[in-house]
Amino acid sequence: QVPVVESGGGLVPAGGSLRLSCVASVRTFSYYAMGWFRQTPGKEREFVSAISGGGASKSIAESVRGRFSISRDNTKYTVYLQMNSLKPEDTAIYYCAAAWRGLTTMRDQYDYWGQGTQVTVSS
Repeated sequence: QVPVVESGGGLVPAGGSLRLSCVASVRTFSYYAMGWFRQTPGKEREFVSAISGGGASKSIAESVRGRFSISRDNTKYTVYLQMNSLKPEDTAIYYCAAAWRGLTTMRDQYDYWGQGTQVTVSS
């Protein structure tokens, strides 16, 4: 098992910013593509963004394009999700996940998941 732990969620006004962090405590961290998903009650877990092991390739959902960005620091075993211009509809539990097979937007292809961190955007 690969421990995956998210942090950085909280309450923020509309238009504000948050940076989520995700630490995956594994020696082979750089071999894993990392992704962010989010989920609200009554909806399936939705892809947000992903980044390849070395950081050269990225994927971003259309719903957050231009506002969110993903990055990683393999020396710290950490992936980040910078969220700017937040909207109330961004409110969700945000999950970090690791995929051994490489960059993917499909939740079925991720091997390890964190417990999630709550992001609430007030109107």
